[in-house]
Amino acid sequence: MQRIGPAEIQSLAPAGHYIALRIGFAFPVEEINALPLDWVDHYTKNRYMLFDPIIRWAYSSVGALRWSEIPIDDPRKIISQAQTFGLRYGAAISVFDGNAAGQRSFGSFARSDRDYSDLEINLLHAYVKRRHAEMAPPTNLTMAELEALGMVRDGKRLKEIAFDLGVTEGAVKQRLKNAKIKLGAKTGTQAAALASQYGLI
Repeated sequence: MQRIGPAEIQSLAPAGHYIALRIGFAFPVEEINALPLDWVDHYTKNRYMLFDPIIRWAYSSVGALRWSEIPIDDPRKIISQAQTFGLRYGAAISVFDGNAAGQRSFGSFARSDRDYSDLEINLLHAYVKRRHAEMAPPTNLTMAELEALGMVRDGKRLKEIAFDLGVTEGAVKQRLKNAKIKLGAKTGTQAAALASQYGLI
């Protein structure tokens, strides 16, 4: 099966798409919202998220299917309303890999011209699965690095961290540098935020 990227996603979902990667307790590590702004505004003002059959299915199931196949009632007619905003046909993808943190990823993809083919659904499913795996937290952070990141998250300065840990400021800098590299972060604060999002600290 071919490997697709963001440009192909735009082509496969010309009416818009939404992807939430590695959702923990409430928030995803990364969110891509390319849905029409007028639909997002309408959806938000009417507080549809808790009632949306696509979201409810994505949180309770894994796999891939067309919106028309979602086996959940839609008493607020959210999917019908989406059609009036050009989101006439759609595919929903939900991925969970059994990780201990319980993080799942999902995507909702729309087009206005026709329903999705099985091949297109398989391509979208593979894309969300790949992105879910790419966003997995690193497993090579040491306890010392995590400890330093936890203190950064708590707002402590370099000098305080060094004093509390009984090490030099240089040792703390090295731990934070290593953690930044492993997490792909530019700053210690960003590394601490990512580690927190991943549930590592």
